[in-house]
Amino acid sequence: MKYFLIALGVLIIWAVYVYNKFISLRNRVEEAWADIEVQLKRRYDLIPNLVNSVKGYATHESNVFENVTKARTAAMNAGGATEAHAQAENMLTSALKSVFAIAEAYPDLKANQNFLALQQELADTENKIQAARRFYNTNVRDLNTGVESFPGNIVAGMFSFNKKEFFDLADNEAAQNPVEVKF
Repeated sequence: MKYFLIALGVLIIWAVYVYNKFISLRNRVEEAWADIEVQLKRRYDLIPNLVNSVKGYATHESNVFENVTKARTAAMNAGGATEAHAQAENMLTSALKSVFAIAEAYPDLKANQNFLALQQELADTENKIQAARRFYNTNVRDLNTGVESFPGNIVAGMFSFNKKEFFDLADNEAAQNPVEVKF
């Protein structure tokens, strides 16, 4: 009886440890996602300023600016599944590439200090988004490994800890290819 109680006590301590580990992993994933959202909001706030600075130079390219605006709105409203959010962000990235491709055709714009500052700020934000995405995906990997690995999967199943989706911005083929702008 004594050994049974000792084994039961060890089992309970182990289950509490694993449960707390899953709580910690889930909270780290949620924190990492919040970091991504902060950087995405920063990106959304920069885009109208960038578009307005380019508009003055390339007034005949209104369809590009409309595409950026639509993509920004879609990305801002893309909630829910991580995959759907990543697709919306990929569309926005592609639309932004078009704006920068237009800027290449206007030497005065490329030399404009406001445009250069916005371009640098957006590049910095993109780097921060990538860092936040890597941090999020690392935490998702750790959580998913725990949820799938034995014997942790037993505790995960008992307390409904589920796998999370990775946030991958590179799935969209359009986001990986350069944008071609013809005049």
